[in-house]
Amino acid sequence: MNKAELIDAIAASSKLTKADATRALDATVESIHKALKKGDRIGLVGFGSFSVAKRAARVGRNPQTGKEIKIAAKKVVKFKAGAELAGTVNKGK
Repeated sequence: MNKAELIDAIAASSKLTKADATRALDATVESIHKALKKGDRIGLVGFGSFSVAKRAARVGRNPQTGKEIKIAAKKVVKFKAGAELAGTVNKGK
């Protein structure tokens, strides 16, 4: 599902116009961006949680040449699925 399909689904299930659904989705994504940039954790009960973690600097290898390269430390976004989302996904087994 891409963004346009998600907007269509939001509009259909919430009885909003596509324009309103687009604004709602954009505002949600922007709010998540701002919170993660500040280092906050976002928890959505039943869906999951977003958080920021620090990844330490390390030495890696160029797969083409085998030469060692230095990989800089950085922050990464992590997502952990909630129990309800995990259960929904696993019902298809």
